Amino acid sequence: MGEAMRHHWLLLGACGWVLLILMFVSKFISFRAVDDYGERVGGLSWTVPGTKVVKPIPVSNPVKPAPRQSDQPSAVPTVTDWPSVVESRGELLSAVCKNSSLRNLTHVSINKFVLDRIFVCDKHKILFCQTPKVGNTQWKKVLIVLNGAFPTVEEIPENLVHDHEKNGLPRLSSLTPQDITHRLNTYFKFFIVRDPFERLISAFKDKFVKNPRFEPWYKHDIAPAIIRKYRKIHRDSDLTASGLHFEDFVRYLGDMEGRHRMDRQFGEHIIHWVTYAELCAPCEIHYSVVGHHETLEQDAPHILKAAGIDHAVSYPAIPPGITRYNRTKVEQYFSGISKRDIRRLYARYQGDFQLFGYPSPDFLLN
Repeated sequence: MGEAMRHHWLLLGACGWVLLILMFVSKFISFRAVDDYGERVGGLSWTVPGTKVVKPIPVSNPVKPAPRQSDQPSAVPTVTDWPSVVESRGELLSAVCKNSSLRNLTHVSINKFVLDRIFVCDKHKILFCQTPKVGNTQWKKVLIVLNGAFPTVEEIPENLVHDHEKNGLPRLSSLTPQDITHRLNTYFKFFIVRDPFERLISAFKDKFVKNPRFEPWYKHDIAPAIIRKYRKIHRDSDLTASGLHFEDFVRYLGDMEGRHRMDRQFGEHIIHWVTYAELCAPCEIHYSVVGHHETLEQDAPHILKAAGIDHAVSYPAIPPGITRYNRTKVEQYFSGISKRDIRRLYARYQGDFQLFGYPSPDFLLN
């Protein structure tokens, strides 16, 4: 009897050790599963620094982690949701247009300056309003192909795109008032926007720093005029050599009253930095679609399909990451600008921020 009891207790002890080992192994396996999927794109769940934990998703539908808020103004909905995205943008635009407190920043008359910005494709009944520094070159190529001048966008010479005497893209301003009204009322109309401050940085770099298309008047005529009026300390003999600083550019753009005389002096060249409202009159013209540069991968195919031309032309390939909002770059450019000058600049472009749903750049203003 004593021997039997001893074997019984030994058996119970062994079972206990087995249970302990099994519990430990189970915990370890569970921990490793969470750890591995936490590190992998497309796993069960992950955590992005500075954000809330993302809820688990099925492994059979892998997606990339959401970008940080600093990289992009807002999360990008899926392609299947895109018609509702475009519709909500239109509703926001309409609501802001009705805001009387912003009327001076959002409403302009449909004048020759606006009509000069709108290109016509009669063959497919399309109007495209040009908003420089927002990837307009590619959309001009699309229209050139639609007009039949070239079979594909890849075959169009770069120097032809911006040669408005030869590229075969008529402007709306070249038509009679009756024809203009007819097209505005019946054609598919669209334009593209991007974060207003990032667009200004792009304009500054393209025209006053790099100047890739060799347009010397920006450096030799416009820059010295801005420096002379807005740089606190300058020498008249060295205006061209010193080059325009971004701070000078911001002061000029934020001077609501003083810049008007200079803008008349600069003529058509101001299209690269005037507001979207001044370029395209979105509160006066009912556009079919307003695309966003930051979501061009979704907007481009949607616009082609909505316009009924997806069978006739393809949008040029978009290099990965090129359309993503870059908050770090914005912070760097504005790091040496006074809060007063930034607030004045925002006061001028506030209409653009609100019309198109871009968040107020509080990280610069406060």
